Amino acid sequence: MPLINFINELKQEAAVTRRFLAVVPFDQADFKPHPNSESLGRLAIHVAEIIAWWKSVLTNHELDFEHFEPQEITSTDQLLAFFDELLSQAIEALQNSSEETLEGTWSMRNGAEVYFTLSKSQALRIFCMNHLVHHRAQLGVYLRLLNVPVPATYGPSADDFEVILVDSWG
Repeated sequence: MPLINFINELKQEAAVTRRFLAVVPFDQADFKPHPNSESLGRLAIHVAEIIAWWKSVLTNHELDFEHFEPQEITSTDQLLAFFDELLSQAIEALQNSSEETLEGTWSMRNGAEVYFTLSKSQALRIFCMNHLVHHRAQLGVYLRLLNVPVPATYGPSADDFEVILVDSWG
């Protein structure tokens, strides 16, 4: 997939993701729909931090969770500022990359344990984009359970009838 397609798709998905993050009620950050679930606050931070992985894939050869420290965020304003900064870095990394960059390999590990190694192109698609969409959908379920209006995604939601034009994500 050409880099321009990744840039455009990231911008589109980021606009939707930002709408979800903007309505996260941090006064209910400890909410869990099930004992095995992440808390709402941790899930929202995770959705935001996934955007950092774009830069990691493009500028590094691996992400080692042994050296990963999650952000401590306690408000929606902090969450949005964090997300916006990571998105800016991701877009810049894409703009500064080449098609050859996408042919390299990238691994996710935790210390000595390697979870997977993929081409950078596959890592952007599977690990970055699909992972983001998956967890954003989970966040939508949490919002619904908390009676927070769920933002429109690819068309209107039951709570948000705004139709977002692809052109406006530009």
